Amino acid sequence: MPLAFPFSAIVAQEEMKLAILIAATDQSIGGVLAFGDRGTGKSTAIRALAALLPAMRVVDRCTYNCDPDAPDSGLCEQCRERKASGPLKARKAQVPVVDLPLGATEDRVIGALDLEKALTRGEKAFEPGLLARAHRGFLYIDEVNLLEDHLVDSLLDVAASGENVVEREGLSVRHPAKFVLVGSGNPEEGELRPQLLDRFGLSVEISTPQDLKSRVQVVRLRDDFERDPQAFIDKYKRKDGKVRRQILNAKERLPNVEVPDAALERASELCMKLGTDGLRGELTLIRAARAFAALEGDESVTDEHLKRVAPPALRHRLRRNVLDDAGSTTRVERAIEELFGE
Repeated sequence: MPLAFPFSAIVAQEEMKLAILIAATDQSIGGVLAFGDRGTGKSTAIRALAALLPAMRVVDRCTYNCDPDAPDSGLCEQCRERKASGPLKARKAQVPVVDLPLGATEDRVIGALDLEKALTRGEKAFEPGLLARAHRGFLYIDEVNLLEDHLVDSLLDVAASGENVVEREGLSVRHPAKFVLVGSGNPEEGELRPQLLDRFGLSVEISTPQDLKSRVQVVRLRDDFERDPQAFIDKYKRKDGKVRRQILNAKERLPNVEVPDAALERASELCMKLGTDGLRGELTLIRAARAFAALEGDESVTDEHLKRVAPPALRHRLRRNVLDDAGSTTRVERAIEELFGE
């Protein structure tokens, strides 16, 4: 497995790094979509997430990484059967970050009949797919806007229910599949289907650095990494460890972070001002602000937290306005300025 570029060594992409940290702190936010120019570090930042995440407890020898402390409804069929015979044995495992290739078949994604067992033993056994591997982790889709429609439909069904249901070739299998969607893409290569776009909690726009100092720093760091990856990773190990502890502390602090009524009103006022459809915008904005507050070590959500996370939480939820040719980011920033008076 190739070595990942250290998360703490990524420069000039602060909004994307913050969005990834927020999604890692509270997975209910719904993941991150990174859209922008080619060669700006979108995939690099997302792949760096795998090495950054703290280990989690899983049921030993479970295909689906089930949580040993989960209720029966959150366990796969095999773990429920084993739990009936006694306590489940647990072990530590790395949080999975699974790649979904553009050319993947539906069987590869959702799972299918295990042909080897069917042909050699005559057994009808289920071969889990990528969604099973991604349970309790992250599913990464590069060039997500080029994903085939039938795979998008499958992802939407599973993302909404948190369960993968496979009924084919005489098989009927259900297993938990709760994961955070992480996608990247280039807007020049096509737009994302609205149904899938709405499933991403946060959306960040990535651009090529325009100042000389940042560009030189990015090129130097990447060149140093490619010359000696292990030495470069060792150099940033302490900084990555600090970020990992920040995530762990934020996860512990998150349930106790308060969201005052004033913050709820501010979030709703902002969404009403921008004309977002439904209430998912408010919910995501509040959850993101709470996670950001937890990362910052704060006890309650304030206007500053809302202002910081509003662009990634809302920019992809705006309707097109034929009377306003400003970009979605500009519209969100303008609404923040008008509402918060700054």
